[in-house]
Amino acid sequence: MAVKLHCCSLTFVKGPHPCWRVQHALDEAGVEYEIVKHPVIRSRRIELIEKTGQKLLPAIELHDGTVIREESGALAARIREGKLINPVTS
Repeated sequence: MAVKLHCCSLTFVKGPHPCWRVQHALDEAGVEYEIVKHPVIRSRRIELIEKTGQKLLPAIELHDGTVIREESGALAARIREGKLINPVTS
């Protein structure tokens, strides 16, 4: 089952953009995902705030409803290390 990548609606922006960085890591790792777009304006990210308690993107929602929200570099590294499905809490 695919995970959900919660990202901003600027999916056309590539390069150093945080959402793209995580999407690219998912692609490289061969992880199936569904994109869930959220507004660029943080205060309008109502669904994301309800799920995570915060306004920041990107975030990944696993099939069991667990949401992982980290800075994009850390989240991309987690994906590349194969630690997405079994996240280690610190």
